[in-house]
Amino acid sequence: MNTLIIAFILITWLILGYKIYGSFIEKHVVQASKDRPTPAQQLKDGIDYSPAKKPLLFGHHFSSIAGAGPILGPLLGVLYFGWLGGLLWVALGSIFLGAVHDYTSLMTSVRNRGTSLADISNKTLGYRTKIIFSVFIWMTLALVIAVFAVVASQTLVSQPEIVIPTFSLVFIAMLFGWLVYKKGFNVVIGTLLSLLLLFLLIYIGNLVPITLPAQILGMSAQKFWFFLLIIYSFFASSLPVWFLLQPRDYISTWILFLGLGLGYLGLIIAHPSLNAPAFISFTSKGGPLWPMLFVIIACGAISGFHSLVAGGTTAKQLPDELSGKLIGYGGMVTEAALAGLVIFIAASALIWDPSGIESPFGFQYLMTTLGDPIRAFATGYGKLLSALPGLTLVIGTFFGMIMLNAFVLTTLDTATRIGRFITTELLGRAVPPLKNRWLASLFVLVFAGIMGGTEGYKAIWPVFGASNQLVAALALIVVSSYLVGIKRPKKYTVYPAIFMLLTTLGALVYQGYNFFKTKSYLLGCVSVILIFLAAIIVFEARAILFSRQKGFTS
Repeated sequence: MNTLIIAFILITWLILGYKIYGSFIEKHVVQASKDRPTPAQQLKDGIDYSPAKKPLLFGHHFSSIAGAGPILGPLLGVLYFGWLGGLLWVALGSIFLGAVHDYTSLMTSVRNRGTSLADISNKTLGYRTKIIFSVFIWMTLALVIAVFAVVASQTLVSQPEIVIPTFSLVFIAMLFGWLVYKKGFNVVIGTLLSLLLLFLLIYIGNLVPITLPAQILGMSAQKFWFFLLIIYSFFASSLPVWFLLQPRDYISTWILFLGLGLGYLGLIIAHPSLNAPAFISFTSKGGPLWPMLFVIIACGAISGFHSLVAGGTTAKQLPDELSGKLIGYGGMVTEAALAGLVIFIAASALIWDPSGIESPFGFQYLMTTLGDPIRAFATGYGKLLSALPGLTLVIGTFFGMIMLNAFVLTTLDTATRIGRFITTELLGRAVPPLKNRWLASLFVLVFAGIMGGTEGYKAIWPVFGASNQLVAALALIVVSSYLVGIKRPKKYTVYPAIFMLLTTLGALVYQGYNFFKTKSYLLGCVSVILIFLAAIIVFEARAILFSRQKGFTS
C-alpha cells in the first residue's frame, strides 16, 4: 500500500478535526472570550507571567510538549503491533482525547490565575488530592528532566557535529528575545536573521565537530555534557521567559516545522510502499495491544505531560483566550502529524526484516539488535530526505538528529521550570525559601541530577509510560470537576478520563504482575503504589463527576 494516500487522509483528518471538533469544544465547553483578561495580563511580572506574541507562544508550547515521545513511541508501536493500530490511535486519540485534554487543561489553568492542575484540584477535589497529585507530578517531572538530559548528552557524544549549533542557539535566542521584546524589533525579520545565523552555525558545526576526551574533570564525556545541561536548565528555568525559554523554543520550532515539512515532502516525492505489516498480533513483546499500545504511544495521541506544560508555562503567557484553541488544541494536532510521519518512516522508509540481519536500513536491526531507536528515526528520516533534490542521506540523517535534539532540549527547559512551579506550590508555605525561583529550581535539579548522574532513573523508568498516561487521566478528572463547578458540559472530558483511567490501570496491573513475576520487586511496588494513589483520587472525584452538586464557580 502506498504511504502517500494514507498520509493525505491523515493530514486531512487532522485539519478537519481541528476546525470542526476543536471549534465545537471552544464554543460549547471552553466558551473563550476576547474580553476576559488572562493571568499573563493581570499578573504580569516579566519573569513567568508575560503576555507572549502568539507565534512565539505556539513555538514554545509545541516544542515543549513534543520531546522525544512522538518519535520513540510510534517506532515501538510499529515494531510490536504493526502500523495500523498506532496510526488509528494517533488519528482518533489526538482529536477526541489528546487535543481536548491539552486545550481544556490550558484554559482551566488560565481561568485559575495560571496555577497548575494539581493546585486547582485543591478547590475541586480537596487538599488530600492536591498533595497526592502534586507529589506525583513533581516526581514525574524530575524523572523527565533526568532522562531527557541523559538522552541529550548521549546525542552530543554520538553526534559531535551538533554541539556548536545546540549551544549557540541559546545566545541567538537571548538576542532575539531582547530585540523583539525590549527594542520592538520586527518578529519576521528577527526570525529570518536568527534562522540564517542558526543554519550557518549548523554548517560550521558540521565542519568543526566538538569531540571531548574520554575523561574530562574526572567524568566521562557523557556525564560532563549531562551536568552541563543540568546547569543550563538551572538558568533557563529561572531567567525571564521572554529572554531565553520562549525565544529559544520558538526558534527551535522552526527547525521542527522545517523537518516536518521536508519529511512529508519526502513522502510525496518518494511515495514508498508500506512494507511493514498493518497488524502483527494482539500480544507481543510489548504486551497485549490493549492496554499497552495506548501507553507506548502517548505523545502524538494523548500525554499527561502536556497538561503540565499547558497549566505550567503556557497558561502564564497566553495573550488572550481566543489564542487558546490554536496553541492548546492546535499544538496537539501538529504533534499528531509528527507521530504519523514517524509511523510512515518506520513502516516504509526502513526495511521490515523480522530476522534482524545486519542492514543499515533494517528496522528490526536498528531497533532491536542495536537497540538504538534514535538512529532508526534519523536513518529512516535521512532516507526520505535523500529523495529530495540537493539532499543526501548523510545530510538528511544529520538534520534528523538536530531535529530530535531540538525536541529534547526544549522539553528539558520547560520541565525544569514547571518543576520549579510545583515545588513552590507544594512546599513554598512550609519552607519559605523555596518561594525563591532560584532555590526552587535548584531543589528539583539536585534530585534530577542525582537520578541521571547515578543512572538511578533506570530503576523506575519502565513504569513511566503508564504513570504519564495516569497523569492524563487525572488531569481530565480535575478539568471535569472544574467544568461541573461552572456548569459546563463535562462529558467531552469525562469519557476520555474514564477511558484513560481504565487503560492506565490495566497497564499498571499487567506490568505490576510481570514485575513481581520476574522478581523486579521495586517496579512491582511502584506499580501498586500508583494504582493505590489513582484509586484515592477517583474516590475523591466520584461525588463531583457522578452527581449534580454544584462544586465551585470561577
